[in-house]
Amino acid sequence: MSTRTWESLTVPAAGTYNLDAAHTRIGFVTKHMMVSKVRGHFDSFSGSVTIAENPLESTAELTIQTASITTGVADRDGHLRSDDFLSVEKFPEITFRNGRVVSHSGDEFTVVGDLTIRDVTRPVELTVEYGGAGTTPWGGTVWGFSITAEFDREDFGLTWNQALETGGVLVGKKVKIEIEGEAAPAA
Repeated sequence: MSTRTWESLTVPAAGTYNLDAAHTRIGFVTKHMMVSKVRGHFDSFSGSVTIAENPLESTAELTIQTASITTGVADRDGHLRSDDFLSVEKFPEITFRNGRVVSHSGDEFTVVGDLTIRDVTRPVELTVEYGGAGTTPWGGTVWGFSITAEFDREDFGLTWNQALETGGVLVGKKVKIEIEGEAAPAA
């Protein structure tokens, strides 16, 4: 495995690494009826991270297929795919581009990039916890990460909601992103 030591961390060698879809989960959480949380994830995506010689100059990109959204409830998934939310026929992808490191402390990095949902692009800040690098039983290189972010869905044109008789709304404005994953050298 090709790794190096950088600021007391064992990091991958410079190069491009693709997300390992079998070991990566792109999930989200939002409030429901002001009292609980609904979780879901996307089944289809691709992305890469280009690790620079100076890891602080690394970049990342991600493309998510909107039709792959799933929450485990068919009716809700259909509604999320509709024009009320993701409008998957018109906007088949969510993208994160130009991801760049803006700060770090130990194994935690702050990455800022351009998130595009429904053709609306806004900067979003991600908190990335570097999980370390290792060698697979088959001799390959792998490294892991955990990512969190939060944004207001209305900033991206996702404004559908329903007022509740008891006050408040059916769907929360804030969406929290939770990504757990691994990346391996691009072939």
